[in-house]
Amino acid sequence: MTDPDVLAALTTATADLDPPLAALDLVALDANADDLVRRAGGTPVRVAAKSVRCRWVLDRVQARPGFAGVMAYSLAEAVWLVRAGARDVLVGYPTADRTALRDLAADPASLEAITLMVDGPEQLAFVRAHAGDAPVRVCLDVDASLRIGRLHLGVRRSPLRTPTDAAMLAATADAQGLRVVGVMFYEAQIAGLPDSSPAVRLVKRRSAAELADRRGAVVAAVEQAVGALELVNSGGTGSLEVSSADPVVTEVTAGSGLFAPTLFDAYRAFRPRPALYFALPVVRRPGPGIATLFGGGYIASGPAGKTRVPSPATRGLRLLGTEGAGEVQTPVRGRPAGSLAIGDRVWFRHAKAGELAERFAAIHVVEAGVRAATVPTYRGEGMTFG
Repeated sequence: MTDPDVLAALTTATADLDPPLAALDLVALDANADDLVRRAGGTPVRVAAKSVRCRWVLDRVQARPGFAGVMAYSLAEAVWLVRAGARDVLVGYPTADRTALRDLAADPASLEAITLMVDGPEQLAFVRAHAGDAPVRVCLDVDASLRIGRLHLGVRRSPLRTPTDAAMLAATADAQGLRVVGVMFYEAQIAGLPDSSPAVRLVKRRSAAELADRRGAVVAAVEQAVGALELVNSGGTGSLEVSSADPVVTEVTAGSGLFAPTLFDAYRAFRPRPALYFALPVVRRPGPGIATLFGGGYIASGPAGKTRVPSPATRGLRLLGTEGAGEVQTPVRGRPAGSLAIGDRVWFRHAKAGELAERFAAIHVVEAGVRAATVPTYRGEGMTFG
């Protein structure tokens, strides 16, 4: 649970505003940014925009030593960021956005700043069909999951896995006039799993050892096919130490660790400070020890379950198991609920980081108990990218 003094400071700083609202603890954000750089051990950190979705935060973090570039989740987003001044944007996922590809091909600044993600020849053909003969920069997404016999541990992303397969795709892209500038490995089974048991920690160690060997071989094969690469990207907030320890890795990616949502509460290797919160107002008192709040059903993506539900930040408050967080109303119970009056606010933390920004047009930035700024989210700027 969050320090009550932090919640009191957020309440004081936003007292003149009507919730629902989102607030950012700036001291915690900066401390988390410093810790990401420390954990990366000198390897530059690329900021994952999908875990932030607020240009003000992206700009602030990138201005800090140790950070370099953005990882976008959409090509349309990447083009928009470049037009706003970004100069190094790696699109972390393949695209099928024909309009964005035409926009990319027509803009020399975007062609120089944006790198697309590919993992198969069909994607190369799609890029060529809609970007013409423009010298598009591409990065190969290589499967970083752990395979033990028929067991697949990790996310199912890229079909590329072996050095031979990666080199063949790189050579094909190069022959088509695309600029192969990098390779990426996202080890979700290391970065995305909390250190919840000895079995999980064993899987993480075994996966890291396997990937360290294969990653180097893949990079060597691709460079033999197309020449020196500009970037070898790896990692996530949960695996910065592991990824950055590999000398072949030139950069790591992190974003969620800036806001520290509840999915990171169970990690043992690092302890980020919760930074992003949302407040809901009390609108009903249906019975003793229960208060009903307006809104709050901000369920996070991923496998459905309790880990994807927002959590009250106040000690002693909990959701009702039969109702959870609702689209229009969210009841909470516990000793503190008995003293809540109509109009009082209850602070929550989201299960994931950037997804909260899709619910709010603005984030109120709080520093030392004072509202230092109110900044737009992507949504507040009229931009949504899926």
